[in-house]
Amino acid sequence: MTGGGQSATMAGVPQEPDAPRSTRAGRSSQQPSALRELLSRLRRLVSLKRVAQAARFTPSRLAVAVFAGIIAVVTGLLSLPVATASGQRAELVDALFTATSAVCVTGLTTVDTATYWSPFGQAVIILGAAVGGLGIMTIASLLSLVVSRHVGLTQRMLAAQENQSRLGDVASLLRAVIYTSVGCQLVLMVALLPRFLISGLDPGHALWYSLFMALSIFNNAGFVVMPEGLAPYASDWWMGLPIVLGTIVGAVGFPVILDVAGHRRRPRAWSLHTKITLTTYLSLSLVSAVAIAALEWGNARTYGSLPTSGKLLTALVNGVNARSSGLSLIAPEHMHETTWLLQDVLMFVGGGTASTAGGIKVTTFAVLVLAILAEARGDEDIEAFGRRIPPSTVRVSVAVAFIGVSIIGIATLVLLQITHLTLDRVLFEVISAFATVGLSTGITPILPESAKYVMVALMFVGRVGTMTAASALALRDRRRVIRMPEESPLIG
Repeated sequence: MTGGGQSATMAGVPQEPDAPRSTRAGRSSQQPSALRELLSRLRRLVSLKRVAQAARFTPSRLAVAVFAGIIAVVTGLLSLPVATASGQRAELVDALFTATSAVCVTGLTTVDTATYWSPFGQAVIILGAAVGGLGIMTIASLLSLVVSRHVGLTQRMLAAQENQSRLGDVASLLRAVIYTSVGCQLVLMVALLPRFLISGLDPGHALWYSLFMALSIFNNAGFVVMPEGLAPYASDWWMGLPIVLGTIVGAVGFPVILDVAGHRRRPRAWSLHTKITLTTYLSLSLVSAVAIAALEWGNARTYGSLPTSGKLLTALVNGVNARSSGLSLIAPEHMHETTWLLQDVLMFVGGGTASTAGGIKVTTFAVLVLAILAEARGDEDIEAFGRRIPPSTVRVSVAVAFIGVSIIGIATLVLLQITHLTLDRVLFEVISAFATVGLSTGITPILPESAKYVMVALMFVGRVGTMTAASALALRDRRRVIRMPEESPLIG
């Protein structure tokens, strides 16, 4: 320190020659702290710069990082003693599993939501689901707006691709998404509040239950805050109908909601995405409701004990819950194995793009079906609603479906080896986690710890999305100057 002081003086820095030795020592001792503070500020500036650059040039990677960060924060909050009803710290695997299930709007749980977690823990869970319901690209876009004060070109392109918006409308679209989400959840809360008040609950509990369930329904989160669950409401249309309608609105996707709202009186002006999503989603919902009701109508443990009105209501709920929400008026573990297999397919398909639902999305499924029909008819083009679907969209759909099947297959093999449970239950649980549905055959709480971590990874990958994860690794398309000669191999 002495040599440093001399060099500073020789460099022209004024220094009082008659200053006491203690004063000089005090000044010298302040230098390291000032230097550390300067370095800390530099690190913060560098990190913000990196975040801004990531928002501009690698938004998909940023979206994955933001989503993982939110899960980490929710996990930390659920690990606090105040988050549990007993006042003891939750196990790490339970806190992480619940946080991932909440942020990924899945609904699978290792512990009972109503009895294990305190009101603070339940509030953390449902707020995590509300944030996750806004979608990965929406969160990344909002972060980009906060950090860089504007959306970069690459981010605008990706957000516009997901939400079917013009490049200049991304900021206004994000506001519309938030307003739509909050508005729908408020409507659901107002609709459910009188039902809980009539049941005899005090205003405080009735308000909390209606708020929690409104967020859970719209975000397709699958969490239930009532200690008795939804079983007492199996024949209650006041509870069941909001579940059906709220699930549909949340699962078709924000692009569809905004498109329909913007062209309420002109359905012909709807985009091809909106038409395909609504047609496929509603058709699958109707078919699945009829099929599940037919399979379970005489099952004494499910539909058999319900009156006719209760059977019809449960059929409507089952028509949409296997697609995304996971909220069920009857216990799925009591259904037949054939019903499980049907629900496996429905969960894998999922809901709409840029929605609170998971799965490969109904547009992916519709494009694959249209491609098969065009090939069967011998048509060169794939057409729908007077529009031609380009081959690149078909390739993306095939890639999404194949990646999804591969992930489910690998995870099923791993869990079969770890748990030694039957294939029907393991496959159901794996697809439910990957598609962020939340229906369960009852085996999730009894899974070993290693299997629970596999389920955590499945929920994260399922919510992030196979194509978003792929674009995080390779954002831009690969272009080749030289193309090989064309030759077709034998197929089939």
